[in-house]
Amino acid sequence: MPETLGKIAKPSVDEFKEGRKLYCVPLLINIKEGPSEYQEKYNLYWEQVAEHINGLEKAGKVSKIYHEAVFLPEEKGLEAIKQLNEKSYQLVKHKVEQGAKLQALEDRDLFNEYTDWLVALSVVGRSKKVADKVLEYYREVSDRRDEHVAKQINETLKEGEAGMLIMSDEYRIHIQTQLSPDIQVFLVRPPALNDIQQLLREMLQR
Repeated sequence: MPETLGKIAKPSVDEFKEGRKLYCVPLLINIKEGPSEYQEKYNLYWEQVAEHINGLEKAGKVSKIYHEAVFLPEEKGLEAIKQLNEKSYQLVKHKVEQGAKLQALEDRDLFNEYTDWLVALSVVGRSKKVADKVLEYYREVSDRRDEHVAKQINETLKEGEAGMLIMSDEYRIHIQTQLSPDIQVFLVRPPALNDIQQLLREMLQR
């Protein structure tokens, strides 16, 4: 499956005009208690994301939008994004105003089950037997969630359309192998992303 790094070079428009395209944006969460430098880089990151998406749209204008943790389409989904992440909300809202449609991506029950097992996994530890069993259930529901999300994209992104997927990199890697092979995946990697990752490593070390 071809991947294009928006950070490195602009792809040839003629090369990618045909087929389905998916512009993948890493979903970053604002750490309000973090250093002011993080806040500056965080804001810059989303500005650069918008610029990169605009550049990629020369190969195909965004017509479908997919966002992690969103169960409902259109207005209700947009309201949910607003509660989740103000910056991704602004990006999605702008594209919706330009004519793109926000799709439902997650299954509510699957997502809630996944979240509960993730929380359970974070608190077990005294018993290896219990931890192994929780991990088993977590992996099982995680696989079902991956299948559902990939299926939603495969079935709703039509021939010749371009979609924008806003999702954590870790989760995107999981579902990408299950996307249809004819979907061209473009990874959006603004320069500010590297700076933010470095800041997060430094914060963890402290």
